[in-house]
Amino acid sequence: MKKKGKLTRAERFEINILLEKRYSYRKIGEAMERSPNTVSYEVKVNSVNGVYDPLKADRKAKVRKQASKYQRRKINENEALQAYITDKLKAHWNPDEISGRMKEDKEPFFASKTAIYEWLYSARGQRYCQHLYSERYDRKPRKTKKTDRIMIPDRVSLDKRFLGAENRTRFGHFEGDTVVSRKGGQGGMSVLSERKSRLLVVRKLHSMSPAENLRKIRNMMRSLGMKSITFDNGIENKRHASIGVPTFFCDPYSSWQKGGVENGNKMLRRYFPKGTDFALVSQKEIDRAVKIINEKPRKILGYRTAFEVAVANGVLLEESHLCFDRVS
Repeated sequence: MKKKGKLTRAERFEINILLEKRYSYRKIGEAMERSPNTVSYEVKVNSVNGVYDPLKADRKAKVRKQASKYQRRKINENEALQAYITDKLKAHWNPDEISGRMKEDKEPFFASKTAIYEWLYSARGQRYCQHLYSERYDRKPRKTKKTDRIMIPDRVSLDKRFLGAENRTRFGHFEGDTVVSRKGGQGGMSVLSERKSRLLVVRKLHSMSPAENLRKIRNMMRSLGMKSITFDNGIENKRHASIGVPTFFCDPYSSWQKGGVENGNKMLRRYFPKGTDFALVSQKEIDRAVKIINEKPRKILGYRTAFEVAVANGVLLEESHLCFDRVS
C-alpha cells in the first residue's frame, strides 16, 4: 500500500456512503486503500454529536490543521517552551511524556505530543530528532502489504466504459447499487438505474451476500434491454462476471461517478428513511415507491416520465413483470 496524504473531501463523502451501507472500518479501508485505523480515527474525531457528516468533517479537519500549524509556530515563538522541550528530549523523554508532564506540573505553557512531533519534523526542530529513541527525522512510512487481496476479481475500470454509456447518448446502460437495512436489521434493496431514461428498478434483498445480489439483478434483467452496468467497489458486487453483460467499476472512493443511481437512492429514502429494517418491508411496498418515482415528470427528460422514455426506447421490455402499472 502506497503512503497517502491526508483524507480528501471526496474520500470523506465515500466514507459516509460506505458507513450508510454498514461497511466495517476494515472493509472501508480495503475499498479505499486506507488503513482501517485512519477510517476509525476520522469518524471518531470528525463526527459532530455522534453523526458523521462529510462536509462538517472536512471543515473540522481544516480547522484542526490550522491549529496544528499554530501549535508548531507557538513552540518556535516561545523560548521557555522550546527550552523545556529540548531539555527533556536530551534527557531521553519522548514527546508524549514531555506533553503529559508539562500538563501535570501546570507549567505556564503547553504543547501537545502531536505539536511537538510536528515541530521536530519541521526545519526548526530537525536537529533535535537525534534525541528521539528512533532517531527518526521524519514520519515512519507505512509498510506495504506483502499481498494485495483482490476484493472484486476481473474488475474493469470506468475509463473503459462504452462511449454511449459515458455520454448518455445510448439507451440500455445501467448503474447498480444497494441500500441496506439499519444496524441490526436484515437485507436491503438492489437498485438499478438506467443512465439515459433515469428508469429505476428495485428488488428486495433478503441478505447482502454477493449471491443474493446477483440473483436479484439477473431477475430484473429479464425485463430490461441492458447493454452494460456500472458498480462501485462494494463486496456485494463480487460476482459481477456472472451477470451476462459487460460490467464496469468506479474508481476507489468515487461513488459519485455513478451519480444516477445515487440520486435514485436519495429519492427512495423518502419512502424508506435511514433506520428502516427491510426485513419488515415487502416487495409490494417497494414497487409502489418505485412507480411513484418512475411516473414523475422530469425536467431533464423534457418533463416526460422515466417510465414513458424507457418504454418508448426499448429499455423496459416486459412492463407487467416489473409491476409498472399506474399508481392509483
